[in-house]
Amino acid sequence: MSQNLDSIISSLEFKMRNYKMYDLEKETQIDSLIKKVSNTSNLNDQYIINNAIFEEYQFYSFNKALEYIEKNIEIGKLLNNDELLDKAILKMGLLLVNTGRFKESIDALSKIKRNSLPKSLLNNYFIAHKEGYSGLSYNTAVNNNKLIYLELYKAYQDSLYDRLKPDSEEALRLKEKEYRDKRNLDKAFKVNSQRLGKVKLGSRLYSLITFERSLLYELNNQLTKQKEYLIHSAISDIQASVKDNASMGTLAKILFSEGDIDRAHKYINFSYNDAEFYNSRLRFVDIANNMPLITKAYEQKTAKQKQKLEYSLVFISALAVFLLIAIYTVYKQVKKVSEAKDKLKIANNQLLVFNKKLNTSNEELKNLYLELSEVDKIKEHYIGNFVNLYSEYITKLDVYRKLVSKYVNANQMNALLKLSKSKRLIDEELEIFNNNFDSSFLHIYPNFLLEVNKLLKPDHQIEITDIKQLNTELRILALIKLGIDNSSSIAKILRYSVNTIYNYRAAINKSAIDKTNFEKMIKSI
Repeated sequence: MSQNLDSIISSLEFKMRNYKMYDLEKETQIDSLIKKVSNTSNLNDQYIINNAIFEEYQFYSFNKALEYIEKNIEIGKLLNNDELLDKAILKMGLLLVNTGRFKESIDALSKIKRNSLPKSLLNNYFIAHKEGYSGLSYNTAVNNNKLIYLELYKAYQDSLYDRLKPDSEEALRLKEKEYRDKRNLDKAFKVNSQRLGKVKLGSRLYSLITFERSLLYELNNQLTKQKEYLIHSAISDIQASVKDNASMGTLAKILFSEGDIDRAHKYINFSYNDAEFYNSRLRFVDIANNMPLITKAYEQKTAKQKQKLEYSLVFISALAVFLLIAIYTVYKQVKKVSEAKDKLKIANNQLLVFNKKLNTSNEELKNLYLELSEVDKIKEHYIGNFVNLYSEYITKLDVYRKLVSKYVNANQMNALLKLSKSKRLIDEELEIFNNNFDSSFLHIYPNFLLEVNKLLKPDHQIEITDIKQLNTELRILALIKLGIDNSSSIAKILRYSVNTIYNYRAAINKSAIDKTNFEKMIKSI
C-alpha cells in the first residue's frame, strides 16, 4: 500500500469514527426546516420548504424523503397546480429509481402528461424514464422484456441528449458513460476531469464523480488509483451524510480480495449500516452478495486468533509454574542465609569468650562481624525482592485476565470470557503470597510481634489468633521494617488502595508510645 493511500485511508477511518458529527449537522439543518414549515399555513410556502427538506433527506433517509415529496404531491393537488404536482412526481420518480424501485418509479411517472409538461421539467422527465428503464432492463430475467426496456432506455436517452447543453453535468455524464462503454478511456478520463473540476469534496456529486472515476481506473487495471478514488468518494459521502452510497461496499470487496479481512469487515458493516439507515434496496442486494463471504472469512480469522490465545494461555500457565519454582528457590536461599547467620552468631559468641586471650585476633573478629551485618542486609534485600517479584507476578496475572477478557468480549467467546472474568486465580495467588511472606518474615523475625507491642500503648496491643500469620497492620509494619516505607509501594504489594494504607498507618502511629519516632524504631527491631 502506497504512503499516499495509507494517508487517505487514515483520513477515511477518522471520518468513519466521527460520522455522527456530520449526521448531527444534517439533522440540525433538517430540524430547522421542519420548525419553519410548521410555522406557516401558506401552501406555496409549505411546498418550497418541503422541497428543501426533501433535498436534505434525498440521500440521507429514503422513507423521510418519500414522506415529504408525497406531502408536496398532495399540496400540488390541493392547489390544483399541475406544474407543482408534476415537479413533485418527477422528484419522487427519481428517488424511487435511485433506490432500485424501478417499476414503482415508472408507475409514478406514468401519471404525468408529457405534452402538458413545461420545457423546464422535460429534462428531469427524460432522466427519470431513462434511469428507470435502464434499471428494469438490467434486472429483468425475461429476455423479451429486457429488449423492450433497453429500447425504451435508448429512446429516452437520445431524447434527453438532444435537449442537453453540451457542458451540462448530465450531458458530460452521458458522454463519459458512452466513452466508458466503448472503452475509450482517455476521452472518458478527460470528461471525468472536466466534471470533477466543477464540484467540491463533501457533496453528493463529488462522491458520484469520484466513484465513476474509480470505474475508469478499474477498466485501466490501475488498482491503487481505483482504491484511492473510492476512498475519496467514501470520505465525501460521510462528510455529506450520504447514506445511499456504493463506494464503501466496493472498497470492502477489493480489500477482501487482497486479504485485508479486518478492514473489509469493518467497511462492509459500515456500508450495511448506511444502507439499513437509508432503506436502499440496491445497496442491500449488493451487500448481501458480499457480506456473508467477508463475515465468514472474518470469523475464521477470529477463530485462529482464539486458538493463538489458547496457546498463549498454556504458555503463560507454564511460565507461572516456572515463576513459582523460582520463588520457592529464592525462599530456600533466604532460609539458608538465615541459618548461616545463626551459626555465625554462635561462632561470634564463642570468640567473645576468648576475646581477652585472643587480642591479636580482634581485628579479624571485627571483620567477621561486618561480614555478618552485610549478610543481614543481603537477607533483607532478598526478602524485598521476593515480595516485589511475587507482587509483580500477581499483577501480570491480573493484566492478562483483563486482556483475555477484552479479546474474548470483542469476539463473543462466552466460555473464555467467563473464565477471564473469574478472579479466583488472583485470590488464590494472593493468599499463597501472604502465607509465604508471613512464614518467611516470622522465621527471620520470630519476636517481631513482641517487639512491636513494646512500642505500643498497653491498651492498643496487637493480638493475633494464629502466631504463624500476620494481620494487615503487622504486614504493613513488616514491609516498613524491610525498608519498603512508601505507601504506594505497600499498597501495590498488599493489593490495597493507597488511602487504605494511609488509614492503617495513621491508626498504628496513633497507638504508638512515641508517635514521632515509631516507624524508625520499627526499622531498628
